[in-house]
Amino acid sequence: MAQPLAERLRPKTLDDYIGQKHLVGPGAILRRMIDGGRISSFILWGPPGVGKTTLAQIIAHKLETPFYTLSAVTSGVKDVRDVIEKARSNRFFNQMSPILFIDEIHRFSKSQQDSLLGAVETGVVTLIGATTENPSFEVIRPLLSRCQLYVLKSLEKDDLLELLQNAIRKDAYLKERNIELKETDAMLRYSGGDARKLLNILELVVEADADTEKIIITDEKVVQRLQQNPLAYDKDGEMHYDIISAFIKSIRGSDPDGALYWLARMVEGGEDPAFIARRLVISASEDIGLANPNALLLANAAFDAVMKIGWPEGRIPLAEATVYLATSPKSNSAYEGINRALEIVRSTGNLPVPLHLRNAPTKLMKQLGYGKDYKYAHAYEGHFVNQQFLPDEVKESRIWYPQNNAQEAKLKERMQGLWGERFKE
Repeated sequence: MAQPLAERLRPKTLDDYIGQKHLVGPGAILRRMIDGGRISSFILWGPPGVGKTTLAQIIAHKLETPFYTLSAVTSGVKDVRDVIEKARSNRFFNQMSPILFIDEIHRFSKSQQDSLLGAVETGVVTLIGATTENPSFEVIRPLLSRCQLYVLKSLEKDDLLELLQNAIRKDAYLKERNIELKETDAMLRYSGGDARKLLNILELVVEADADTEKIIITDEKVVQRLQQNPLAYDKDGEMHYDIISAFIKSIRGSDPDGALYWLARMVEGGEDPAFIARRLVISASEDIGLANPNALLLANAAFDAVMKIGWPEGRIPLAEATVYLATSPKSNSAYEGINRALEIVRSTGNLPVPLHLRNAPTKLMKQLGYGKDYKYAHAYEGHFVNQQFLPDEVKESRIWYPQNNAQEAKLKERMQGLWGERFKE
């Protein structure tokens, strides 16, 4: 039993793969590609323990093609070039391109990602990348444009329960034990939708009762075992997603002490500074917003400073931004406004742009009425004139609602002065 339980239970076929039905279920896009025997380069984006590496290995096994693996944590540009050269020499006429799987591709530098471009574009390798971070921020645009992006979700409760039952029923060691899953809420809660973490917890609890004739798993027993050995189910000891959630909620709740504490937990745990800085920028827009527009400027400045000065000094601008955001007045009116606008767009579709708002670069367009009757705001007193800017079908819609803070009170007063009844509550 040298291998961890999660590795022993790693599925070999799609039929044994649990979760991600939107990608690999019957008729789903990746399932069709795999069953068709040909895949294009793609990146898998999702939280830890949801099957990214497993899916790549299943694909390679199913297609019976050479499979190379690189970890962005330990590999450099030379390693990338060496693998590409091996792939080039292993590719035969009309044969499927070898697969290059890069785990944690978000940790690759720009030069490392640049070194992949030619091989991916010419089909020397089929790239499968895996990342827990948003590829829009971490993967260079030329490489991202050459790959499809598939989003993996945290495993649902039913998926996790199926995984536990499979472990007890199929694992050679566990099926010899007399195990009863009396309660599972604690295991599911601590796993956070992470299959690897769930199996680590199961293994820990079973090992702790290895000398017992019958192992009855209860919520109380799980909590007790994890308190005795808190790192057993989280190798990084960071509880990555839980801590960033506590950090953002402390800022949103205007508690600088709590926010600094969770920031310190991330700094001490070795969290990626860019990840923290990005979340501060998001929080400045989502939670502080128009109540203090300077928050976004400071968060962006902190991001730039961290990228320039690195670690450990980078913790200081992060702390400055954290305290500033936590102590700022709060508003999510911009966040709610864009969500409200998206709801309207999704429910009404592609409504035509009113003719007076369209550009008219050609004579024909002018003849068709493009731009006719448009009023140039700067030509009017106060640089404002009342005219319609929404499509006819939704012209009465209110989308942005100012909230109760000093900054937005001024904006509300200005909008009421310009638009009158439209901005009356």
